[in-house]
Amino acid sequence: MHETPRHCTCHPIAFVRSPYVRRIDAPHQPSVVQGTATGAVAEAMVEFVADFPAAGFRDLAGFERIWLVFQFHRSEGWKPEVKPPRGGGKRSVLATRSPHRPNPLGLSAVELMAVGERSLRVRGVDLLDGTPILDIKPYVPYADAFPGSRAGWIDEIDAAQGQHSAPGPRKPRSAPKRV
Repeated sequence: MHETPRHCTCHPIAFVRSPYVRRIDAPHQPSVVQGTATGAVAEAMVEFVADFPAAGFRDLAGFERIWLVFQFHRSEGWKPEVKPPRGGGKRSVLATRSPHRPNPLGLSAVELMAVGERSLRVRGVDLLDGTPILDIKPYVPYADAFPGSRAGWIDEIDAAQGQHSAPGPRKPRSAPKRV
């Protein structure tokens, strides 16, 4: 019988250079940009660490989309239940896309605009500047797209509020006015 490993070691292979510096600036999902400063889908750079070989990413050229596996590097712990931004009551954290997870890992499908010498230019990010990228995988439509799939409690919200009614970023609270 094998013992279950208690630790998993991952090292960033790249870092994101994004226009989103604060959590409140970034959209909740890459394609939901209503409420962001520009209201447009953001472009960013994925810059590989110095010792990552170019041979490891050169064949991404030609893929329209890629998956970024990343660390929620500003996450501060987690709880088993969270309150999603679309409303309703608390939900199991694993049934949400909350950044506050048992292991602060995220997955984002982005549009690949260009493969450079040491970087990738991507579009449609919801990642903060400096986000560590742990892995990149090609988006393969026949294996990755399941448009008719049910989405549990999210389907109920869509039925009540309209399909894809995810909110944009929250606005920062303004400081109280001094008289």
